[in-house]
Amino acid sequence: MKFIAEIDVMPRPELLDPQGKAVLLGLEHLGLDQIGSVRIGKHITLQLEAETDEIAREKVEKACNKLLANLIMESYTYELKQQ
Repeated sequence: MKFIAEIDVMPRPELLDPQGKAVLLGLEHLGLDQIGSVRIGKHITLQLEAETDEIAREKVEKACNKLLANLIMESYTYELKQQ
């Protein structure tokens, strides 16, 4: 079966986000000072094949834990859909 995993990797909430801070300052300079905070992350789409939903989830978890997210500084969530 074919699957698509939509993965979001974000900085952990307790850590500073310098990119988010820079964007927030830029937005304030544009007159958009009503925005409270900005967090910058990354969105990754994986297409994969697996025999079952469980095996597909294991593959996505392995990819996230070993390569896509730095678990010391980032957390991730994902949604898996059968194609």
